Amino acid sequence: MKLKAVGGFRLDHELNRHWLGWMLAFWGCVVAWYLIQREGNIHWLVLTDTDDNLRLAQVRALLAGQGWYDLRQYRLDPALGGFDIHWSRLVDLPIAGLILLLRPFLGVEAAERWACGLAPLLPLIVTMTALALTVRRLVSPYAWPMAMLVLMSCTSTMAMYAPMRIDHHGWQLACLAMAVAGLADPNRARGGATVGLSSAVSLTIGLEMLPYCAMADGIIVLRWIWDRADARRMAVHGLTLAGGSAIGFALFASDANQVLRCDALTPVWLSVMVATGSLLFAMSLAPANSRWVRFALAAVVGGAIVVGFALFFPQCLGRPEQVSDELARTWLNNVREARPIYKHPLKNVFPMAALPVVGIIGALLATWRARRTAAASAWAAIALFTTFAGAMLLWQVRAGPAAQMLSVPGATALAWIAIPWFLKRTNVAVRIIGALVVFLIATGLFAGLTQKLLPADKPAKGVPSKVGKANAACARLSSLLPLNAYPKATLFSHVDMGPRLITTTHHDAIAGPYHRNGAAILDVHHAFTGPTSEFRGIAARHKAQYLLICPDMSETTIYRSRGPRGFFSQLYRGQVPNWLEPMALPANSPLKLWRIRYDLPDAPVSGRSRPAQRPARP
Repeated sequence: MKLKAVGGFRLDHELNRHWLGWMLAFWGCVVAWYLIQREGNIHWLVLTDTDDNLRLAQVRALLAGQGWYDLRQYRLDPALGGFDIHWSRLVDLPIAGLILLLRPFLGVEAAERWACGLAPLLPLIVTMTALALTVRRLVSPYAWPMAMLVLMSCTSTMAMYAPMRIDHHGWQLACLAMAVAGLADPNRARGGATVGLSSAVSLTIGLEMLPYCAMADGIIVLRWIWDRADARRMAVHGLTLAGGSAIGFALFASDANQVLRCDALTPVWLSVMVATGSLLFAMSLAPANSRWVRFALAAVVGGAIVVGFALFFPQCLGRPEQVSDELARTWLNNVREARPIYKHPLKNVFPMAALPVVGIIGALLATWRARRTAAASAWAAIALFTTFAGAMLLWQVRAGPAAQMLSVPGATALAWIAIPWFLKRTNVAVRIIGALVVFLIATGLFAGLTQKLLPADKPAKGVPSKVGKANAACARLSSLLPLNAYPKATLFSHVDMGPRLITTTHHDAIAGPYHRNGAAILDVHHAFTGPTSEFRGIAARHKAQYLLICPDMSETTIYRSRGPRGFFSQLYRGQVPNWLEPMALPANSPLKLWRIRYDLPDAPVSGRSRPAQRPARP
């Protein structure tokens, strides 16, 4: 695609030599748009995900003096000493840095809110840079604006960079984008180092991208098998993967991650990364001139890694969370994001899956066109990686953001190939309609248009709207801040309410949706689904002074379905035991609060409600 000068303005010069500056300007526009659009969310500290709330709580604890390697959350289940979080401090750093930077100018509360608004936009610039580099290397030096348009259509991906989405997913996607840029890099040493370091950083943050890191390893080995000249890429990749993982473990592994756990960069996965990196480096030195010899050597090394892992860490052959069967059945298996894409409504998942399919088609087409060029192996690597990411949706729908992001190079290539082809047709209608259709398909805009035509599921009448409204209403600051009128206490509440409670009020909570908090999660479920007579015993073990519920919250539908005669179901029907003393909240509050009276004996449950008690002075 040739670009001409317009009025002395050299478009090719600007898009090529000054691409980074223009891309930074584009990022600035995205930042401005996001901050204007989400200003209300920033002002009201709308952290919709439990992980975002807990991340802010962790940052606050760090700034308040909690130890660097101490990631125990003491405000969840404080009576039993809190529980360990399997995260690392790496993602805390930019949030804490922004708070410290803004605090002298805005005050503590405003600094926290704007830090939460700005922090997710930092990994976005890394992602944009990596994708721009990839398409510049493989498609055209001028193709990066098209890649940015495709990225903007990746709704699942962009949601990870939206203001207030402060958890680690944006940074891990940025690492994945850098790995793709490394695979596309013609400079073998630099490309290998990029993939190795990005994988090490991603694993330091968490294990969510472990399958993609393993796939990147496999692709680098396959390129070496095909072309022995890629030994340098594999050697540098192995060294940086092993060394970067070791540095990440030394700097960021918490005290709790010094043991042989399977859910984070503990000695288990550190050993695997160091061994893998060392073996990759050793293979690169082997004088194997035949592809079959290299293939056999790679098979032996891969088998050794798998067998060694099974022998040394048999406890990690199952679920990395290492939860009990009851916790998996009661909670973990029911997490919606952990279900495969075909178990979700078509109307919801079609936009998520459409772009990955387009990306796979585009990458395969580009690979075929580049089959006799130097870019053939790089495009084959991108096509394989994109296909793998799309296939991950058949395992868990939470792979959607990564699958969409990895579709950008292939979708950009499809547009760059097909649009000029249509523009060269002699028929005007073919030129215009063909180019427009390709543009809509490649950028993913067609998915949004098509989604409106798909039939929606027909859920139970009235339930979704009631549940959705309750989820939003009970998490609002205006609903939660009145709880601060009561003295600091431990509130017994729903699992998903825990992180939001400790972030927005001075109260402590019992549980949060984190597998290392498994015992407390089961206690909450047992307390709400079991008989009323057992609730106080469970609450007393956690030294809870108050009971707080959000009657129509989505989590409560599980309590009612599993325990139709249980404690929560009785509360929902207005059958309140005599040892629950109603406490006053503002009129129309979506929450209900009671003080738990341990000094009263059980009495027959009554449907009558006593007047709520006014809050005591804190």
